Amino acid sequence: MDLFPLTDDFGPLKILHIHEPSARLQAIVVVDNVACGPSIGGVRMAPDVSVEEACRLARAMTMKNSAAGLAHGGGKSVIFADPRMAPTAKERLIRAFACAIKDLHDYIPGPDMGTDELCMAWMRDEIGRAVGLPREIGGIPLDEIGATGYGLSHCVDVALEFCDFELEGARLVVQGFGSVGKNVARFLVEKGAVLVGVADSGGAIFHKRGLDVQRLLALKEEGRGVTAYEGADCFAREEVISFACDIWIPAARPDVIHLDNVDRLQARLVVSGANIPFSPEVAEILHSRGVLVIPDYIANAGGVICAAVEYHGSTQAIAFQEIAEKIKCNTTAVLEAMQEKNILPRQAADELAANRLHRAMATRRWELF
Repeated sequence: MDLFPLTDDFGPLKILHIHEPSARLQAIVVVDNVACGPSIGGVRMAPDVSVEEACRLARAMTMKNSAAGLAHGGGKSVIFADPRMAPTAKERLIRAFACAIKDLHDYIPGPDMGTDELCMAWMRDEIGRAVGLPREIGGIPLDEIGATGYGLSHCVDVALEFCDFELEGARLVVQGFGSVGKNVARFLVEKGAVLVGVADSGGAIFHKRGLDVQRLLALKEEGRGVTAYEGADCFAREEVISFACDIWIPAARPDVIHLDNVDRLQARLVVSGANIPFSPEVAEILHSRGVLVIPDYIANAGGVICAAVEYHGSTQAIAFQEIAEKIKCNTTAVLEAMQEKNILPRQAADELAANRLHRAMATRRWELF
């Protein structure tokens, strides 16, 4: 196994492997870069995570935080476990993980796939630091308020200025209907989009005349999957990539679009709600077909912007203001550079983030890197 699948001038700074048999804890923490400040990155829980995934996600956070102009670097942690375990067992595991990273002061954990605000409350109780906390203990619950989805909706607004269709009546498909997917669907439908397809871990559904978002949200509240929605056509979850639409939003695991299925995608605009939903090669293929692809760390930075606002003691109202302002500004900058330089959106985004990161690194002691 390659312990250093991604190493360059930016990082990673640290890769920590955690194995505590007594707690049944196996985890990996990657602190990628701290030039801009202590790293912020989510705690992901899944049975099939890896070092490579953790490093790629940590790098995405470095680029995301840099592009957003935050005083934080990028990091990520992954816990090898089933997030659907019994609540008491999950609490023990999260608390054990928190204790294991107590002295890793340059990493600030936040919620991610498989963890939530309550998990962050347990972590802060153990080690005194976490973001995305419940409202009851002074946090801004970014999943509850839909911070990432809110940012995605503003990204779509800007991206459509570079497309040949409008949001009103646009067909929307969301792959992944968790905290990110359900909120971006809600925000975009409120603005006039028509949600025609959606998928979660249990399957996918499609209805050409549109799905009722409130009915879908009610099903999720009941603990049921989207395939319980009555009146829609049901498919295997992988078939969501084939649903004809105008806007396709991946909001689940990495690498959902790959070289074997990219030809099946039928969309005009892809806005990445998930981190690393596809490789640069796939993005280039889509671009060559005339599909506008907004890079993940430009589009989905709403959550970490909210987390940074919380960490520095500000309010929910300021968080929403910062999310809208930063994502609109960065999406515009990336797409204008795309047109002016005739480059891919990903290249423009990488230049934006890397330039800011290099300037920050120039202010720090070289021994850190």
